[in-house]
Amino acid sequence: MTQDARFEDGGDRPLNLGALDGEDLQVLSSLTQDAVFPASEMQWLPKERRFAVLLNRFRWEDMKAAELRKRTVERVQSLLVIDNVLSVASQGVARGDADTILSLLSIAFEPGEDAEGAVILTLAGDGAIRLRVEALEVSVKDVTRPYMAVSRNAPEHPE
Repeated sequence: MTQDARFEDGGDRPLNLGALDGEDLQVLSSLTQDAVFPASEMQWLPKERRFAVLLNRFRWEDMKAAELRKRTVERVQSLLVIDNVLSVASQGVARGDADTILSLLSIAFEPGEDAEGAVILTLAGDGAIRLRVEALEVSVKDVTRPYMAVSRNAPEHPE
């Protein structure tokens, strides 16, 4: 018998998770909520059918450990990759200003016919990125060591 991973199991280990269905994507959305990134860190590779973003992700999975150890909260740089991308559209995203800092609120999937659909990245300030995909395949992988969150405070996380 196998057991699902628990949120707390992440601990001090780097994340390397994937989503192939809506339920899995909800987990990735929760873990990437309140991630911030400059607009210049988004890249669409049409020949590879891949869209990638280098996020500064808040480590939600480490909150309880940080509280118990009385240490400050952390962020980590993570690579968010969406594969099987057929097209990309955005709303409320200043494409010409690479220094604009964006904040990711959620990741959702709107199913279409067969396995097709759209991955929606909802951003703070009414921004959104819509990725039309042939099939849902999203991953999040931590690529640096955790570092102290500049604010030393956790963002508000709805339970």
